[in-house]
Amino acid sequence: MKSQKKNNKHVKWFYERPKLTGIITFLFLSYIVGFIVFQQYKLATEDNTREMTSILHVVRQNIEQSLKNCYTTTLSLALTIDDSGYPTDFDTISKALIEANENITTVELVPNGVIKYIYPLDKNQEALNLNILQDNNLKKEALKSIATHKMYFAGPLKLRQGGEAIVGRLPIFIKSKFWGFSAVVIDLEKLLNSAGISNIDSSKYYFQFSKLNLESHKETFHLSNKADFTNHANISVKIPDGDWKLYIISKKENNIPYQILVPGIIGIILAALFGILIFTLLRMPNELQSLVTAQAKKLMNSEIKFETIFDQAAVGIAHVDSFTGRFIQVNNQYCKLLGYTQQEIQELNYQTLTHPDDLNDDLTSIDKLRDGQITDYSREKRYISKDGTVIWINLTVSPLIKTDGKVISHIAIIEDISIKKEAEQLIKKSEIRFKSLFEDYPIALWEKDFSLVRNYLVELDLMHKSAEEVKKYLGTHPEVVIKAMTLIRVIDVNTMCMKLHNAENKEELTVGFQKLIGERYSCNFANHILAITQGENEIIAETIIKTAHGEPRDVKFRWSVISGFEESLARTIVSTEDITVQKQSENIIKKSQQRVESLINTIDGIVWEFDTETDRYNFVSKKIESILGYTAEEWISNSVFWPEHIHPDDKDWVVKYCENQTDAHLNHDFEYRMIKKDGTIVWLRDIVNVVVENGKPVTLRGIMIDVTKTKEAEKDLNASFDLVSEQNKRLLNFSYIISHNLRSHTSNIASIVSLIESSESEEERNDMMELLKTVSRSLNETMLHLNEVINIRTNISLVSESLNLEDNITRVKNILSKQINSNEVTIITEIPKDTVINYNPAYLESILYNIILNSIRYKHPNRKPLIKITFTSENNVKILKISDNGIGIDLDRNGDKVFGMYKTFTDNSDSKGIGLFITKNQIDAMGGNITVESEINIGTTFKIYIL
Repeated sequence: MKSQKKNNKHVKWFYERPKLTGIITFLFLSYIVGFIVFQQYKLATEDNTREMTSILHVVRQNIEQSLKNCYTTTLSLALTIDDSGYPTDFDTISKALIEANENITTVELVPNGVIKYIYPLDKNQEALNLNILQDNNLKKEALKSIATHKMYFAGPLKLRQGGEAIVGRLPIFIKSKFWGFSAVVIDLEKLLNSAGISNIDSSKYYFQFSKLNLESHKETFHLSNKADFTNHANISVKIPDGDWKLYIISKKENNIPYQILVPGIIGIILAALFGILIFTLLRMPNELQSLVTAQAKKLMNSEIKFETIFDQAAVGIAHVDSFTGRFIQVNNQYCKLLGYTQQEIQELNYQTLTHPDDLNDDLTSIDKLRDGQITDYSREKRYISKDGTVIWINLTVSPLIKTDGKVISHIAIIEDISIKKEAEQLIKKSEIRFKSLFEDYPIALWEKDFSLVRNYLVELDLMHKSAEEVKKYLGTHPEVVIKAMTLIRVIDVNTMCMKLHNAENKEELTVGFQKLIGERYSCNFANHILAITQGENEIIAETIIKTAHGEPRDVKFRWSVISGFEESLARTIVSTEDITVQKQSENIIKKSQQRVESLINTIDGIVWEFDTETDRYNFVSKKIESILGYTAEEWISNSVFWPEHIHPDDKDWVVKYCENQTDAHLNHDFEYRMIKKDGTIVWLRDIVNVVVENGKPVTLRGIMIDVTKTKEAEKDLNASFDLVSEQNKRLLNFSYIISHNLRSHTSNIASIVSLIESSESEEERNDMMELLKTVSRSLNETMLHLNEVINIRTNISLVSESLNLEDNITRVKNILSKQINSNEVTIITEIPKDTVINYNPAYLESILYNIILNSIRYKHPNRKPLIKITFTSENNVKILKISDNGIGIDLDRNGDKVFGMYKTFTDNSDSKGIGLFITKNQIDAMGGNITVESEINIGTTFKIYIL
């Protein structure tokens, strides 16, 4: 109650001072407007900074790549120096190196710091014999290169021969003694243009290039662009190879953008209007009380929304104390990125989470932010998560609260860029590797353009035609192959390629390529054309070429399309490996190898060898291709090929058995199943020999023999044996039935004939004759039943048709309609109308008729008959189930007699014991099965299994 009175007192205080309340409202809203406008300005600045950072990053990478290419040039130049300290073919090699790198204008060799060799000489006479180690302007940077044993790029320098350029010097040491320098002179403008500076939007940005003057310790700018860009947004990056600094500067000054300034002014105006409105409303409290309450609620909702956005933001946001580095408040995403809970992270500071290598830069930036030297900053850095994982993040920091012009806290926004950094590293490594790989590759490489060849094949409508059509066309048009060869354009070759062809310069190979083609290459090129028409991007073949002096050489070439040029074929790499010596050696041992391989491959089994120490297969014979469908290479390249392709039912025991026998140093011979490449199963007999050295098994050698046919023969034999056994069992059972039934009838007939012969009166004789006729009819009926059973068992050409099950059940119900109606039978059928089975029509009708008739015939006397017919499927086997609520069968007593001939279990006069016997034989003849489930006075269920 006291608290409520106190609150009412505060509210009354505001009501009594409407003018002051209006001013406070205006100031509060102005602060909110200012905060929002500032955030908008910050976001705009961050976008601009991110774009500039991305551009600068690309330019820096390009410059560093160009410098690495220059390093390759100086290294190649250094390799021309022989052991005596004199260069070989300096002018020739220098010319090739300058032509290969457009950024380089001059190359030099500087023994003992004196420029003695220079190319081209005619433009650089004045630099000759200059001692750079005694020149005060050049000495410091030259000595730095010697001290670090690394290449250092000096300048930009004023050259004696005129102009300004960068000089890269690589110190050369022969037998650990300093010899001198291998140097290149780089045109600064060409270097920057090749880095992509000229491609940047000049209406938005410009670049500046600077270096710290070692004498004055002041930064010197070397580009003609404006050097004073204090009032412009700019970002710089260091290039350590020359201690340079590269700037990208926005042409717009750091003024508040119009699109942000206008909303700010409008917001201030609205805040003033709202303050006036509050002032007006407070003068009319009774009328506007409800409106004030509504506005308060909206304000509360805005605060809730702000808290929701803060907590649910997709990036990590933290409020951090700028002096201690402790976290004042963090959102959920910040905690999630680092793996800490809210409580855990608030007990830490950002210094403990920052990677040690990044901490100094971070602390420097925070100091500048606190001192007002910068308004915000953004950088990439590393955090260490709770589990010790290093996470790369993009950090954006801006001040939040200022006291006396100093920042006491700031907002830090982090975004996980770990995946991006990994990708950048991979791309960087790939680019460097590709640039140096081509030139320094130990195998001769060609870069060729096959686009004209492809276009020619398109004109001839040969692309994507079948291989047979293309072969036929090329066979009848040999001029197509010759013309296609003339359309090949050589883009570049590497040093090893020049060496292979004994060429003095690249022009001999790029321009004179057609002269180097031999007859063998012309023949192979038809296969090359065939591969192109089939869309293949890689070809490996052997051919014969000529050197620049006409000498034939055996080479192995691999033709590969560079990624991204699969459609045009404008850039392809062709490697040509000199295999002349190898071919000569191969011819010597070829016959011997052929004899060995022929012997192994003619063995009717997979010959293999396994190294137990490396757990890898050393050899697998080619017989694997015909037995399992795999190649030997596929087996050898996969160390777990064998266990992975063993049949799942055999895998565990086979692997365990083999391990046990090997550990026991025992040779073993066993059979198991493996899965072929096409998915089929093959039986193998594996005969294994264990090679033991020093009491330890080191090698397993064996042969796998295909015994599938033997296993199938065994299976067929067992099946035949089972079939014959079953038929013999049925035949024996049937003979018992025939013997029993016919003997009963013949005995009756014999007895009646004897009575007829002994009859004394005609009337008695006639009675005996009637009795004889009855027995004869019974014998005839028995013969008909036996004949029907024989027909079922001997009918091996049963015709099966696709039958609608519902239609056949309806047909049987119509046949039994009289019995169904008279006995008030209810038949429930739960079978889909479109259910179709493959069965003999007569057999299906007979089976349904006999089982349904039995259900009606043996109904329970105290309830109306109910028959239920259902159809299900289990493990690809169809099951027709017929159930009734009749009197049931005592299966404990008669279970083995249910389907016997003339077996009856009731006193029903209609029972003859033949229906279920015939039904069972018909189902067996169709390859199916029938089972029965029954309980006395409950009912009976027959299950018919249909294949």
